[in-house]
Amino acid sequence: MLDIDLRNGRSDKFGGKATVSATQFGLNGEGPFADNGTYLLSVRRSYLDLIFKAAGFAFVPEYWDFLGKANYTAGRNNRFSFLTIGAIDNVRLFNDTPDKRFDNSKILASNQNQYVAGVTWKHLFGWGYSDVALSQNTSEFEYKQADSLLQPVFSNNSVENETRLNGTLNFNPSKNTELSFGGEIVHVNVDADLFLRPYVTSYGDSLSLDNYFKSEATRGGGFVQVARNFGSLKTTIGLRYDYFDLIKYRHVYSPRLSTTYIVTDKFNINLSLGQYRQTPSYIWLVANSENRKLKFVTANQIVAGLEYIFRTDTKLTLEAYFKKYYDYPASLSRPYLVLANTGAGYGGAQEGFAAFGIDPLTSGGKGRAKGLELFIQKKLSQIPCYGTFSLGYNESKFAGIDGQMRPGSYDQRWIFNVGGGYIFNERWEVSGKFRYASGRPYTPYNPDGTQSADLYNSIRLRANHSLDIRVERRFNRVGWGIISYIDIQNIYNRKAVDIPSYNERTGETENSSSIGILPSIGFSLEW
Repeated sequence: MLDIDLRNGRSDKFGGKATVSATQFGLNGEGPFADNGTYLLSVRRSYLDLIFKAAGFAFVPEYWDFLGKANYTAGRNNRFSFLTIGAIDNVRLFNDTPDKRFDNSKILASNQNQYVAGVTWKHLFGWGYSDVALSQNTSEFEYKQADSLLQPVFSNNSVENETRLNGTLNFNPSKNTELSFGGEIVHVNVDADLFLRPYVTSYGDSLSLDNYFKSEATRGGGFVQVARNFGSLKTTIGLRYDYFDLIKYRHVYSPRLSTTYIVTDKFNINLSLGQYRQTPSYIWLVANSENRKLKFVTANQIVAGLEYIFRTDTKLTLEAYFKKYYDYPASLSRPYLVLANTGAGYGGAQEGFAAFGIDPLTSGGKGRAKGLELFIQKKLSQIPCYGTFSLGYNESKFAGIDGQMRPGSYDQRWIFNVGGGYIFNERWEVSGKFRYASGRPYTPYNPDGTQSADLYNSIRLRANHSLDIRVERRFNRVGWGIISYIDIQNIYNRKAVDIPSYNERTGETENSSSIGILPSIGFSLEW
């Protein structure tokens, strides 16, 4: 940090940080403004496109992100916060050779820009507080896929705008009771242009689409919640209402209940159950006007767990959960397809463009998920080490209108993560992370490149695992400092495998894998 003497004799502080690595450049700044305000600015740019291009890939990802945040306190009871976030995420294709054009014909190129800005006013009362927020969210999507002759196969150019106003009020009518309620209203603008030339999927389904849609809609909701302490037992009960006028079934109510029993000052038992609703994706309602007959997606869930604090810096949690899904959008023309299983192939030809809801859909899909998760966290304290350990077993299955339950496309049964670090002194720090995940399911190809719905998600990939290592060296000087580091991701170079694809040239199924080991050297300058 750097002290700056201003003309009025007051001493303020301004701070900043610049980071440079083989994969990313970043610049951060923070400091005060006026008498009671602070701000934070950040911009980052990825250099992954240089690595992908040097490795000979036919496509490269490019992204920028921006963040601005300011807080201002007016008097003792009012605080104003402003937040804006921007992200530019593009994929650039290189089609200078026939081989690259063929490889890129299997890719759904995605350009996405997103901007969020909002202001929040928090007001303190003698008996509680209120929050009021106004925000604007804009998402611009550009998806495209072409054949090896660069003739368009699919495109989606859409813009989604949401203007949101929401507020909450929290107060304590008695010592052991807290009451909360609030609501929101959202004005939605959707503008989408979709095109799919006549196309036959590997399952033999014939598809085509050429549709432009522009519409406005209104979403809204409200909730009321009461929390009450009964000695060692804390119980919260609530009810939520949601409204969306772009679908036929516009009104839904969702009850929820949670409770915590404090066994000792170190040991808690938790239980929660409730119903959760989600509006269908806007693009599903755009692609086919019949899809506006869809209902809210519904999930009933129960979660039970315990929490134990070994010491002030170490905590263990163990949770078991069960979820049951109703009214999930499912295809009427592809009876095996429920949209919970889309997106794993990035929404392109590999999964028949199913993620965009171009089929006539009905709320006839269903599913269930269950699992057990163990999590241990050690925070940094007088003992100069930190880390997390997580182990989870999960199982999810979904069914389309044919009623046959199949593994979900994201059904990875075992997921294990362990990471942490050790601070030797003010100059040296070493950290690492190990990840393991069992393979997710996919549908095998027949020798002629077709796929069978009878074998949908019947085969699994092999397990993926990797180890990352990072070493940091700090150089501290008066008013500024430098952090240099060496970071090696996937240090033993085990390439993660992904869903195989069928090569029309060779007539064989080919496995795809990631880039493998990824070393990075960089530094961070702070002042």
